[in-house]
Amino acid sequence: MGFGLALAVPLVRPGSARADTDQTGAAFDPAGIKAIVFDTVGTLLDMYGSITAKGTQFTKARGIEVDWIRLLDEWRAAWRKLTDQIALGTAPWRSADLVYREALDRALAPYDWEAKISASDRDQLNHLWYEIEPWPDTRPGLERLRKRYTVSTLSNGSMASLITMIKVGRLPFDCILTAELVRSAKPDPKVYELARSSLNLRPEEILMVAAHKYDLAAAKKFGFRVAFLPRPLEYGPHGKVDIMPEDYFDLMRPDLVSIAAALGT
Repeated sequence: MGFGLALAVPLVRPGSARADTDQTGAAFDPAGIKAIVFDTVGTLLDMYGSITAKGTQFTKARGIEVDWIRLLDEWRAAWRKLTDQIALGTAPWRSADLVYREALDRALAPYDWEAKISASDRDQLNHLWYEIEPWPDTRPGLERLRKRYTVSTLSNGSMASLITMIKVGRLPFDCILTAELVRSAKPDPKVYELARSSLNLRPEEILMVAAHKYDLAAAKKFGFRVAFLPRPLEYGPHGKVDIMPEDYFDLMRPDLVSIAAALGT
């Protein structure tokens, strides 16, 4: 697969077998864990559901019929390509907000109606990345985990967007960490070092939770413990998402409340 891509084979359709998500990590001992860091968009926040619903309302209000499933796929793919270039050091760093905006222009370019979407409209569409809502299990899971562990984001999103979504979603984080602080992007090791140094812990005392395998693989290589939180509907009801277990997972559970239970909270 391409560098940084979250999808891999085998693929499991939403609604099919859950790939034994309640078994991986049966012998996991959380005794040495002191902090938990989280990927946010996709893992804790329902990117697909939020953006397609709000984007559809936005374009319909302007009399433009848009297949938002397709457009969001193209927007996300353009963002991923640009972000991977930043992580590799082959492109200059710029904030996630600017990357999303550049990716939006690229995604809209092939459409004959794109001229109807003004620069102001595009800025408003770009702000949808500030309006992503949490999955239903996110807040209750975080509330349980925070009783015992330090909980922090470790995201490629902008600091401004994370602050907004955490406040609106009332998500109980102790700390907000973003790749923006080291002017890079996951899976660059500098981002995982940011978490280690900011929390003043050894790598093995930190558990990374994510729905994306590229993120977990990089965190594991850095020395973190890792927990896979599969989100079968991350790319919508017809999206293809890899939710199969991997040997390097320390823990895998179907929702954040189940992860909290496995960690003794």
